[in-house]
Amino acid sequence: MSRIEIIPAIDIIDGRTVRLSQGDYARTKVYDASPVDMAKRYADCGIRRIHVVDLDGAKSSSPKNLHTLERMVVGANVEIEWGGGIKSEESLRALFDYGATYAIVGSVAAREPQLFSQWLEQFGGQRMVLGADVREGKVSVNGWQEDLAVTIEELIDGFLPQGLSQVVCTDITRDGMLQGPADELYVGLQERYQTIDFTVSGGIGSMADVERLSERGLRKVIIGKAIYENRITLKEIEQWLLNA
Repeated sequence: MSRIEIIPAIDIIDGRTVRLSQGDYARTKVYDASPVDMAKRYADCGIRRIHVVDLDGAKSSSPKNLHTLERMVVGANVEIEWGGGIKSEESLRALFDYGATYAIVGSVAAREPQLFSQWLEQFGGQRMVLGADVREGKVSVNGWQEDLAVTIEELIDGFLPQGLSQVVCTDITRDGMLQGPADELYVGLQERYQTIDFTVSGGIGSMADVERLSERGLRKVIIGKAIYENRITLKEIEQWLLNA
């Protein structure tokens, strides 16, 4: 069994690196390093893929930090998965034009499943990623500001015929809290949908969490606040990659 892939997270507001706690914009912490600098640091560690959330875009109807995306792509030789505000084909094409490798779509997938199905068929399951943000089993949309009645399983089932192969699932109650991920949620999903690569997101507080998820057969994990709060060092990430 291969080791779990680490995908560092960069959240952006006004072109700056920030982190939220439980998706609350009122609980925002700004970090010194710019998104471009952070991307370079991760690339230097050997990271191949970075998870970026345009929080300005998530609160509005379109991506707002595309020039920052462009600078990250130019400055660091990594693949970038980008989410936040992708609600039209125009926004989606702009995202790819500015250099993103993958597009993460959440609110549109939940509210307009026919549109996301169309994008899956048009751009392919290798580029389109379902962003499923979950609170107590139900899907949340619009920057986690609204909970829907649909479950994550119901959401996923609707996109399997169109070739869905990648899902980033965030447990909102744990996001930014550094208290460990919801292991059973992810193990259950991965066992149920073996053709899909699930990315664990929310709650990672130590490399012990990463090790445990890897041992349980999870394939990808996003690490955000734990890096910025020095709970997980870049040296530890580099060592993990060397031993992969």
